[in-house]
Amino acid sequence: MKKYISILILILVILLTGCQEAEPSVLRLATTTSTDNSGLLDAILPDFETEYNAQVDVVAVGTGQAIALGEAGDADVILVHARSREDAFVADGHGTSRTDVMYNDFVIVGPIADPAGIAEMELAADALAAIAAAEATFASRGDDSGTHTKERNLWAAAGLPTDPESDWYKSLGQGMGDTLRFANESGAYTMTDRGTFLALKETLPDLAILVGGSSIADNADPALFNPYGVIPVNPDKGNIDQELAEQFVAWLISSETQAAIAEFGQDTFGQPLFYPQHDTEQ
Repeated sequence: MKKYISILILILVILLTGCQEAEPSVLRLATTTSTDNSGLLDAILPDFETEYNAQVDVVAVGTGQAIALGEAGDADVILVHARSREDAFVADGHGTSRTDVMYNDFVIVGPIADPAGIAEMELAADALAAIAAAEATFASRGDDSGTHTKERNLWAAAGLPTDPESDWYKSLGQGMGDTLRFANESGAYTMTDRGTFLALKETLPDLAILVGGSSIADNADPALFNPYGVIPVNPDKGNIDQELAEQFVAWLISSETQAAIAEFGQDTFGQPLFYPQHDTEQ
């Protein structure tokens, strides 16, 4: 009798052990504040976590910091938006390959009174030149992000120092959300990705889009195009979950996820906050 009881207990233990769900794998994602502040990650990541029994640990920082995390092997994959720096990351052996994911655009926002008179200017470089000439307050992220990189390029295109050393130029060292809040409270101009601005617009009553139009279709300046790429970190750095990182890339560019990206923001803003880079049709 004792023998049968022992066998039954063993069978129950095996059955119970088999029913226990495996611990989720952890994917370390270093990405930009725009993908986080806009709410996109909260909208799409749960599907990945469910499908792959994974937990995504997100570190949302500027692109420069995200790249540095990848270089140090402190992330499995990066999702960023500064193309030349992404290409260098791969060329230098820190990442395996870069894949297009989505895009939106940059805009210049500022006080509704528009003291520099930039409203409806088509080119961002012309607008920055006017802001500098008027010595109107400009809030820069100043954080080595993709947005900051683009801003510095536009100052150069305007024939001006890339980091103006003037009282009207405020280098904050902050993410996009905090920079927008500072601009709203101080009556400053700033450059932002459209998605983050639209996501936070209700909390920014004193700011308006002055350069870039009401949608990406109305943006006449090709320099304001803003593509995002995803790059798995080189597994040679050690402690990198290469398989999960590659699964994440494949999931991001799948028709289902690309369709979710295309739909994100439509109901609330009448336009997507990001546009998919790949065909959403099966």
